[in-house]
Amino acid sequence: MRDLFRPLRQDRIAQTRMVWLPGAFHTPSDFVQARFDAAVAQRGVELDLQFVDLALDHLGDRSAIERLARDIARPARAAGCGAVWLGGISLGGSFVLDYAATDAGPWDGLCLLAPYLGNRLLIGEIARAGCLAAWHPGPLAESDEERRIWRFIQARGAGRRPLFLGYGGEDRFAQGLDLMAQALPQAAVQVIEGGHDWST
Repeated sequence: MRDLFRPLRQDRIAQTRMVWLPGAFHTPSDFVQARFDAAVAQRGVELDLQFVDLALDHLGDRSAIERLARDIARPARAAGCGAVWLGGISLGGSFVLDYAATDAGPWDGLCLLAPYLGNRLLIGEIARAGCLAAWHPGPLAESDEERRIWRFIQARGAGRRPLFLGYGGEDRFAQGLDLMAQALPQAAVQVIEGGHDWST
């Protein structure tokens, strides 16, 4: 596991840390090249950033989720962070959702950018139900990570820990992202022009 830690200040730990997981075949340095840390600094946000590479090869890799809890989230909490947020892009977003869905370790909020939400057959099944609230995940939700993720999204409600979603309207996975967006409060979703890429 590799990671890049970008503290707001060298002399103290910020009250909030956001841990970011990249998509498939990307690394922590891609976040720096995309100027994530520069954007936080420019806005003066009280936030430490940690960019993590868990060698994400495929969805459902339980060892990666366990490492996220053991090596990243729990140590952040032990170091004095009052809030630990998890962020993920594409496949990294799927891992973050599965981590939250299985209550693998501490987290206080999620920020997802164009998360991969499952195969087209499953997305089509949910769409045919008319809306996510009308869809039934079935007994496979315990063992099938994609169904488990959607059941977690479906169960979101008032008073729960915050979840924010952002993506491009021309994203190739927009059908699933639109279904997720419809299940979230409007204020928690931002859709901009663009596709499934770093610039978006």
